[in-house]
Amino acid sequence: MQDLIELEEQGWQALSSAGEASKKFYSAVLRDDAIMLFPSGMLIHGKEKILESLAAQPWKSFQIQELQAISLSNNAGVLVYRVTAQREGSEPYVALISSTYVLSDGTWKLVLHQQTPV
Repeated sequence: MQDLIELEEQGWQALSSAGEASKKFYSAVLRDDAIMLFPSGMLIHGKEKILESLAAQPWKSFQIQELQAISLSNNAGVLVYRVTAQREGSEPYVALISSTYVLSDGTWKLVLHQQTPV
């Protein structure tokens, strides 16, 4: 489960970096049929659409708290945590997050990510 924790932290670091860092990171981590669920009923289905949707403005800061890793099997796991993140000029964003990963050909792939604002 430590691999998943590290991947999730790397994802937030990529989303906090300028340029194409987030697209580069998630192009390697997302499974082709991945789904992301965001506030206001936004559902993005498929790796290509998710990559197109990544925000141009990076997060200025983020903090992961109350992280729990749940092993579903040897080939699947879920991370559940609270994040507080902020973009330049915006109020802090606080949400409960869940990310589900599966092991595919020796590599962990993100298949489902959900954010529920607090």
